[in-house]
Amino acid sequence: MRKLMAAPAPALLTSLLAAPGPSGHEEAPAKIWREAASSFADVSSDTLGSSFARVRAADGAPTLAVVGHIDEIGLAITNVEESGLLSFTTIGGIAAETLIGQRVELLTRNGTLHGAVARKRLAPEQFRDRPRPELSDLHIDIGAKDREDAEQLVRVGDAGVWSGVPVELPNGRLLSRALDNRLGAYMALETARRIADAGDVHVDVVAVAAVQEEIGLYGARAAAFGLDPQVAIAIDVTPATDVPGGDAARAGRIELGMGAMIGRGPTLNRLVVDLLAEVAEEEGIPHGFEIYSRTTSTDADEIHLTRAGVPTGLISIPTRYLHTPTEMCDLEDVESIVRLVVAFAKRLTRDQSFLR
Repeated sequence: MRKLMAAPAPALLTSLLAAPGPSGHEEAPAKIWREAASSFADVSSDTLGSSFARVRAADGAPTLAVVGHIDEIGLAITNVEESGLLSFTTIGGIAAETLIGQRVELLTRNGTLHGAVARKRLAPEQFRDRPRPELSDLHIDIGAKDREDAEQLVRVGDAGVWSGVPVELPNGRLLSRALDNRLGAYMALETARRIADAGDVHVDVVAVAAVQEEIGLYGARAAAFGLDPQVAIAIDVTPATDVPGGDAARAGRIELGMGAMIGRGPTLNRLVVDLLAEVAEEEGIPHGFEIYSRTTSTDADEIHLTRAGVPTGLISIPTRYLHTPTEMCDLEDVESIVRLVVAFAKRLTRDQSFLR
């Protein structure tokens, strides 16, 4: 029987989760990530804001890129009303109903500003006609008395995120906003750290904390072009099927605690996928498979098309309640994915070929 109490969440992961960083505004978590990386890797960044931590093997060694995006979904202020209430839009995919009653943190020139999302008051018959809210029904209240007061605190274009610190639950499960995809950014960096400690790989390993995934996979596209890696692994979250409405018939059984979900599909290099599966089996690493029939809606979609093509694999972590402030994962799955990518890197040789 599994114990209710498990190892605590890594301090670096909880720090990353607590730092607000919606797409285009990733500076806070990126700073934490780079500072952690600087103790064991060569750290750099690009003009988009993506971060790189390179662990070198030897001169002329090929490169394995391990990519997890560090941005999260959020919101942006579009107008300050005469009442002092704020109109807003979303950054990335957020359903309006998930915002009602939520507290938010706005990133302003004067620091963090707290507020609450509320729905405009409707008569009972209006609720019957419009049971699902739209963004135009919502506003943010920061406690301002009027427009002039509000404009001293916030500017149009200021971004924000849901409020809430990570919470550790029984059975090693973690509840937080921004698991999508601080988890991937953390796992990429932890992979590089363990490889640096071991010092027994034949390829350069570059952990990448890519930006702007939630609005178009932009950071990964630029990062892959600049790195020109010989092989790449994208790490992201994926919707768990072990909840009401979960559909294992669509993409396979994806459950918390299953381990590393290895993507299989036409845009993922078959030789990379086969090697990941072989390594997982031989090393006894918990894993399963997630099936795609077209693209994956992850950074892997851009990486594999970069330059003349980059052999790319995708590993995902089962996550419940994606794109809400209460995303949930199993920390044992985090460990399974890190172990798998480290073992995969150790299998690579300087003359490894993924030609098909």
